[in-house]
Amino acid sequence: MLDAIKPLLDSGLINESTQQALNEAWEAKLSEAREQVRAELREEFAGRYEHDKNVMVEALDKMVTESLTSELEEFHAEKKALAEDRVRFNLHMNESADKFNSFMVTKLAEEIKELRNDRKQYENSIAKLESFVIKALAEEISEFEQDKQAVIETKVRLVAEAKEKMAKLQTAFISRASELVKESVATKLESELTQLKEDIHTARENMFGRRLFEAFASEFAVTHLNENKEIRKLQETVAEQNRKLAEAVQTAQEKEAIVESKEKEIRIIKESQERKTKLAEMLKPLNKEKAAVMSDLLESVSTDKLQSAYEKYLPAVLNNSTVKTVPEKTVLAESRSTVTGDKTAKTVVTTKDDSNVVELKRLAGLK
Repeated sequence: MLDAIKPLLDSGLINESTQQALNEAWEAKLSEAREQVRAELREEFAGRYEHDKNVMVEALDKMVTESLTSELEEFHAEKKALAEDRVRFNLHMNESADKFNSFMVTKLAEEIKELRNDRKQYENSIAKLESFVIKALAEEISEFEQDKQAVIETKVRLVAEAKEKMAKLQTAFISRASELVKESVATKLESELTQLKEDIHTARENMFGRRLFEAFASEFAVTHLNENKEIRKLQETVAEQNRKLAEAVQTAQEKEAIVESKEKEIRIIKESQERKTKLAEMLKPLNKEKAAVMSDLLESVSTDKLQSAYEKYLPAVLNNSTVKTVPEKTVLAESRSTVTGDKTAKTVVTTKDDSNVVELKRLAGLK
């Protein structure tokens, strides 16, 4: 339409206001027509939409109904099958559980029974082992005590027998030695006295010559060596002082040695006295024979271990009955001495003839 009236508008026959009014009227009419067309189209499209919507809803409803029906039927079938499977599974599980329970109970009972049997066997083995160990240990301890007691008794018996044999050997040795000494003194005393007389004669001659020489030397020194008298006096004085000094030093050393030896002797005497006192107290309940055996046994034991050693040897000493009595005194007429068997004291009885013999041996240089 605008294209149809455009040549008219361009020709200039119509003024601008008319053109504007025509344009406005044209635009208004065009807008109205557009609105009408839009309304019709909207109405038509709305009707089509409703129709299509109804068709789609019916089709969708039919499709969903059919699908849901089939799905529900399948679901119900699966649910029924699942229920049946569950029932069968429960039945199977119940049966399996019963079988498993019975199997477990049976096996557990067997295991418990075996465990009890093993425990009983273990307890029996432990009891047997304990009894065996206790029995063996008791036997070993008993044998050890018997061996220990046998060793002690053997030691006591050996000491007693040794003491007896020692007494016999001592008696035989003294008798034999007295005979040998008597023969030796008798054979050599004469030769020694002869030699002694000759030595005495020679010594007297030497002494006489020495005295003559000393008298001559002193007289010669007084008469011919008078000029060196003062020097000799000084030398003698110095020598005398040196000698006195040496004697003083030697005396001090000897006194120091004497003091040390005396202290040592005092200590030894104290220890010996203490040991003797302790031994006397321990040996007091025993008789003379058993006290002598016990004293020999305790001779090599230190003082601090006397009591324990005494207690150890006491049963064996008391049970020992094989010890023979050693003669208390054996008098030998040849040597005129009395042997008592006591280790701490020996008494020798000598006569006037013995003193003469000893003096002659001393003069002869014999020990």
